[in-house]
Amino acid sequence: MEYYSDYSDSDPDANDGPELFEADDRSVNREDRKPYRILKESEIRLHMEDDIKDVSAVLSVSEVEASVILRNYNWSVNRVYDAWFSDESDVRGRVGLLENCMAVDRFVSKFVDCGVCFESCRRDRIKSAACDHPYCVECWSGYIEACVGNGSGCLTMRCPEPSCSAAVGDDMINALASEEAKDKYYHYLFRSYIENSKTRKWCPAPNCGYAFEFVGGDGGSEITCLCSHKFCWNCNQNAHRPVDCETVVKWVAKSGTENANWVLVHTKPCPKCKRNIEKNMGCMHMTCRPPCNHQFCWMCMKDWFNHGNCNRYEDKKDTQLREEAKKELEKYNHYFERYSANEVSQRKATEAMKEIETNHIVTLSDIQGEPETRLNFLIDAWKQIIECRRVLKWTYAYGYYLPPHQRPMRQLFEYLQGEAESGLERLHSCAEREVQQFLVADQRSEEFIPFRVKLIGLTEVTRNFFENLVRAIEDGLSDVASEGCSSVVGSQEAGVDSQGSGVESKRRNITALDGCSQSAGRGIKRRK
Repeated sequence: MEYYSDYSDSDPDANDGPELFEADDRSVNREDRKPYRILKESEIRLHMEDDIKDVSAVLSVSEVEASVILRNYNWSVNRVYDAWFSDESDVRGRVGLLENCMAVDRFVSKFVDCGVCFESCRRDRIKSAACDHPYCVECWSGYIEACVGNGSGCLTMRCPEPSCSAAVGDDMINALASEEAKDKYYHYLFRSYIENSKTRKWCPAPNCGYAFEFVGGDGGSEITCLCSHKFCWNCNQNAHRPVDCETVVKWVAKSGTENANWVLVHTKPCPKCKRNIEKNMGCMHMTCRPPCNHQFCWMCMKDWFNHGNCNRYEDKKDTQLREEAKKELEKYNHYFERYSANEVSQRKATEAMKEIETNHIVTLSDIQGEPETRLNFLIDAWKQIIECRRVLKWTYAYGYYLPPHQRPMRQLFEYLQGEAESGLERLHSCAEREVQQFLVADQRSEEFIPFRVKLIGLTEVTRNFFENLVRAIEDGLSDVASEGCSSVVGSQEAGVDSQGSGVESKRRNITALDGCSQSAGRGIKRRK
């Protein structure tokens, strides 16, 4: 497993020229490997209509009936076909498509009694589902509105007669529901096409109307929407590579656990009212808050007025419990502070990218005389920074759960994490600080093209390193999965201590990002 990019210090001419400018092409190739496709609202409606028409044609049923069948089988065309051709009668009974039903026309009288309000109504004011239960249009309208008001369950609406299972189809909704009820009904129907499917999902970002359909492949479970939101297909949470969904759940829950640990470490319960009290001054004389007002000794927890000089140690069991909680809290704080810092940096980078897109691109285009399309390398750099901050953030959750006894693995992980941080800081500094001189310049600068080359190079180098880092962690840092991996923990024949010098051996085998950026820098000079 290699963690370095194509750049190398050993041959300064090896990557001269076009290499730095091929990053965009490689990015396009990565996009082509995505295991999902993005669906806009118009495409979703088209897919839904096509599925209804296909089922209608194959099963020789109306499109209204096909729609009823599909929504009862979570819009899975294959499941519908399998069930229908295995037992058509069972499917009809399950979804409410009754056969050989009598119609309202059987009534000879000009007036028919409504089954709900019992009013005698003209025959043209009486409607029925695929059964012989007559109801007036007013009662139908009220019934449909009540069902729609209860939520998406209206999509499996049945005849108002309690003993009847006849389905109420879209044709009756169109004919009998109010405009407001129809809008809500078709909103639920449209949403159900995505929400009830196992191969389709909505983007979970607020106010985003895009959906995704899983088409298979090896691209992993991470989804990137056109709205720029990234999430995990499996758990629907924000994207969290390189850690798995289980680690995310544990890490999020850990926050509440460590709050309890903090209370255990820094407080003691009042002996009288049992309310937790924090000691914030030096003396041992404690007074509980009103209305308790109990006074006691912090050391022995006895009544303050009835005890002498306290020379008693805390109970050994309690002391050990507090010490363990303190160590666990210190460990958690170490990782959480760094997790949180990268989360803040990720958020600020997102804001900075918006500023680049809306203002800086136009400013640089005017000053440097470059078309805006040739300045997209700045946006690409900031997108990479945002992505790397997200990855780096989750590496701290990964590090927290690394078993302490797996020292070689921890050493390799911490070294790679440190290299990733260093490389990201170089990219972040270049994109954030070095660009400033060109934003305030009065005229076109000859240094802008070298800056462009450098930033593109750093972006690609950082992307490669982080992609390799993510794959390495997802593979369980397999280089050190066994003691026999000499490329990571060092060669025993060479006298390398697997517990001490293994990281030094790996450090020599990994091309650091610093060397990569120096190589990019030499390429800049040759282009002047």
